[in-house]
Amino acid sequence: MRRSPRTPALLPLLSLLSVVSCAEPAPPTFPDKGPVTSRSSGAAERASVAITVYNGGFGVVREVRDVKLAEGRVALELRDVSAGIRPETVHIRPLGDPNSFRVLEQNFRYDLLGPEKLLEKYVGRKVRVYRWNEAKGQDEAKEAEVLAVQNGVVLRIDNEITFGFPGRIAFPEVPANLVSRPTLVWLLASRAPRERIEVSYMSTGLGWEADYVLVVNEDDTRGDLQGWVTLSNTSGASYEDAQLKLVAGDVNRVRPEMTRDVTGGDAEMAPPPPPEPPQFREEGFFEYHLYTLQRPTTLLDKEQKQVSLLEGHDAAVKKKLVLRGFENLYRYDLGGGVPPKQKVGVYLEVENSEKNHLGIPLPRGVVRVYKADKSGAKQLIGEDRIDHTPRDEKITVKMGESFDLVGERKQTDFKTLGQCQSESAWEISVRNHKDRRERVEVEEPASGDWTIVESSLPAKKKDAHTFTFDVDVPARGETKVTYRVRVRWC
Repeated sequence: MRRSPRTPALLPLLSLLSVVSCAEPAPPTFPDKGPVTSRSSGAAERASVAITVYNGGFGVVREVRDVKLAEGRVALELRDVSAGIRPETVHIRPLGDPNSFRVLEQNFRYDLLGPEKLLEKYVGRKVRVYRWNEAKGQDEAKEAEVLAVQNGVVLRIDNEITFGFPGRIAFPEVPANLVSRPTLVWLLASRAPRERIEVSYMSTGLGWEADYVLVVNEDDTRGDLQGWVTLSNTSGASYEDAQLKLVAGDVNRVRPEMTRDVTGGDAEMAPPPPPEPPQFREEGFFEYHLYTLQRPTTLLDKEQKQVSLLEGHDAAVKKKLVLRGFENLYRYDLGGGVPPKQKVGVYLEVENSEKNHLGIPLPRGVVRVYKADKSGAKQLIGEDRIDHTPRDEKITVKMGESFDLVGERKQTDFKTLGQCQSESAWEISVRNHKDRRERVEVEEPASGDWTIVESSLPAKKKDAHTFTFDVDVPARGETKVTYRVRVRWC
């Protein structure tokens, strides 16, 4: 057996070289001492911005900016951020060299510059006050000390205490802890003169709602559905050419015990603009639905924006007329205590399925229903709020109360059968004052154990606590339903 030509003296050296070549590189060192260089970045340095807005009145903002840094410690101010920012959600990272900097501190400055704040910062300090001298035709200046600002400014001028000074106040400088707009400030240990960074954060003041317009045909059997997204931005920041995504669903969040109100009041809803083709791509996302706008858009502060979300044409619509009874009617001998007349509710039902030319997940929102009158002008005939509705589920819209249909009920008999048991008889009249025949669903709530003893029309069990009758009412006519029910509630 032949031996290797390597000599025994080389083996330790080769082993040492092998260990050195396999060792991990030393971690980078970051300068965390020395003077601090100030740098700032405004909206002009944004390379891109993406916003994901949720139903709950908040959003996630992701910005990419090219920022100027320096080697050493750097105080980087990120301006033009949301006033509703949640500072604990902020995250910054370099997109170039992952070791270009390290974050030492993060601060969110929202003590905004204004007359009252400026005066508060100058309590105990000297300012100059100017008052117009009519005789000289010029301002006279005096030195003053700000003593208090609550319920009016109190000044010391020429060793006298005064308030309600009839002039203007001049300040030598803006205090360092006041900013003109909300600002994020990081103290960085930097190793690079410039870097592209990504900043993400959650913010209040961003919200969206869905609004729907359903236009039904003359006989209320078919309709066209148009969906709109209404975006609102009261965050205190504007976002130009943003990539926009919307999340529809009930996302659980931990609510803080106390929050600052930085968004202002709710803005009034604007009417939808003329229809445009849908511009959102929909996809399932975790247990929610995500809608992505297929083009950049600009969200200005204090602005509402409406964008077409979806369209569905020639969907089948079912109108339902419902006369609903009252809870716990069957336990008591009411005599004449039942309201004599009732209104008949009007509902529209739409199947949200592909075979019905829909089948699109519908975010929670308000459905407004229109119908053309004889002149062709579309008139509002009802509106209702729907919850998040997945495909293949039914949309039910409460339209209002029928003008020409009237219901009336009376108790015709009552018997006590024992403890917590009774039997009662009822007569329900439905009157139709229209020139056409109508069908009304009479819906009767029944708590406890119940049994229909007899009825003039077939009773249908809707659920454990409800039974119904389908009542055909002739034009300008009346139909009566009679039934006897036995109940036990304990």
